[in-house]
Amino acid sequence: MKKSLLAFTLSLAVLVTIQAADDAGYKPLFNGKDLSGWQLRDPNGHNSWKVENGILKNIVNQGEHGTDLLTDQKFQNFTVKYEYLVPNDSNSGFYLRGRYEIQILGDHASGKPSKTGNGALYNFKAPDQFVSKPGDQWQSVEATIIGNRITVTQNGIKTHDNVEIHKGTGGELDHHYDQPGPILLQGDHGTVWFRNLRIKELK
Repeated sequence: MKKSLLAFTLSLAVLVTIQAADDAGYKPLFNGKDLSGWQLRDPNGHNSWKVENGILKNIVNQGEHGTDLLTDQKFQNFTVKYEYLVPNDSNSGFYLRGRYEIQILGDHASGKPSKTGNGALYNFKAPDQFVSKPGDQWQSVEATIIGNRITVTQNGIKTHDNVEIHKGTGGELDHHYDQPGPILLQGDHGTVWFRNLRIKELK
C-alpha cells in the first residue's frame, strides 16, 4: 500500500512538473473570478457573460443576442491556449487579434470538417482533420500566430499548419491586419464556456 501511494505521489509530481514546464512563459488571460482585463465589444449590448466556479460562461437563450467579449490588452505574435465546452448545435468563435476566427461549433454529429465547422479558420480553411467532441466534453486548442501565419492544434491533433492568411474571416474588429489586436470571444451567437485561457507573447 505504501509503495503504491509513493508511486502515485511520484507520478503526480512528474505530471505537475511537466505541466509547469509546458506552461512556462504563459500568463493567464482570465483570472477565474471576474471579468478583469476584459470589456464588452458593445458596451450598450446585453451582457450574457458571467463567471461561475472558475469558468467563463456565455449563456444565450434561443432568440436572444449577447455581445462579444475582448481583452483590454492587444497582442501581435503569440501562442494562446484555451479550453471550451460548446453544446450541440451552439455557435461561437475565438478571434486572434480580433480579426481571425477559429470557429467554435457544436457539430460533432456532422462527422466531417468544413470551412464553417468546428475548428475551421472561419470561411477560409477547414481543419485538416475532424476532431470535434460531443457537446458535453471539454475541447482544447493551442493556436500560434506569427505575422500572417496561423498554426492550430485542437484536441491534441494539428489541424492547421502555418496557414497564410491575408484578410479577416468575417466579424473582425477592423482591417488593420499588420497591427496588434485583442483576443475576442464571440458572444452573440450561442452558449459557450471557457476555462484555462493563457497566452505567451513571441518576439
